[in-house]
Amino acid sequence: MKNIKLLFMLGIVAVIISCNNQSQNTDTELASPVSVENVKLGGIMQFINTTGTANAKSETTLSTEMSGKYRVMTNPQTGRPFKLGDRVKEGQVIVRLEDKEYENSVAIESAKLNLEISEDEYNKQKSLYEKGGVTLYELRNSEVSKTTAQYNYENAQLQLAKMNVVAPFGGVIVDLPYYTAGTLVPSGTEVVSLMSYNKMYLEINLPEKNISDVKIGQEALITNYTLSEDTLIGHISELSPIISTETRTFKGVLEIDNPELKLRPGMFVKADIITAQKDSTIVIPKEIIMTGNRGKYVFVVGRNSTAEDRWLTIGLQNQESVEVLEGLSVNDRLIIDGYETLRDRSKVKVIL
Repeated sequence: MKNIKLLFMLGIVAVIISCNNQSQNTDTELASPVSVENVKLGGIMQFINTTGTANAKSETTLSTEMSGKYRVMTNPQTGRPFKLGDRVKEGQVIVRLEDKEYENSVAIESAKLNLEISEDEYNKQKSLYEKGGVTLYELRNSEVSKTTAQYNYENAQLQLAKMNVVAPFGGVIVDLPYYTAGTLVPSGTEVVSLMSYNKMYLEINLPEKNISDVKIGQEALITNYTLSEDTLIGHISELSPIISTETRTFKGVLEIDNPELKLRPGMFVKADIITAQKDSTIVIPKEIIMTGNRGKYVFVVGRNSTAEDRWLTIGLQNQESVEVLEGLSVNDRLIIDGYETLRDRSKVKVIL
């Protein structure tokens, strides 16, 4: 009988030990694997996003003022005739027309010689007048002759200059219609198009709700999908004070700095207008924030390797990041992966 009782007691002990082992195994199995990172201070910007087509700040198409034989000038930087894509400086001659008959009729050398003679005569008359050798009337006549000769010479220069097609600003040749050298082209013929796009602009239309957030001078980050590694800087240069009743938007202009000419006219760009920014504040990834009945929350690793929910007060935010005003402290172990199925006080196992 005693042996039977002993066996019964041993059985109960074995069952208890087995249950304890199962309980420990269950606790281990329920620990969810998570990845964490320490909460730290960082910078954040808040944006208004818009898109549009980048345009050259200056562009023009140049036409001939006179008729003549067509000739493209040599680019001094390359040693060959100007071509598409070449850069030109302000005042540089790109195309020249030649017409010997017209050039002879202008008689610029004769006008230059007359000016030199008139200047010499005026200087002589002035010297004589100072010595009492001529009257004031004679000096004035000499001065009139010199002025007339100077006008005739400058006019001749202007007439000959009409044979040149000159860059009115520094830029890039974007169109250069082909004509065989020596082809006679009439006046009014379009022969070259220029663009200056080291400065560009973007016309924007922003929602009515943003009118109090956007101001002249605000910076913007400019990106294009073909220039994924380059971010250009722009700023708001113009803003309309009125709202369109049809679109409920207001217009603005963004100027873009493009010193290396990487952005090309006609490219579609994204502009992130910076409306606010902070340099030293708690910033966390936006994607890990969840929504509950009390608002926004995240999980941190608390005591005894359990997940603790932290309800947040949020400040600045953008598409990727969020500023946390309340709810987190520096060096909290923030769960950034494996948080989706957690509950408050869930067992967790940090794997990274």
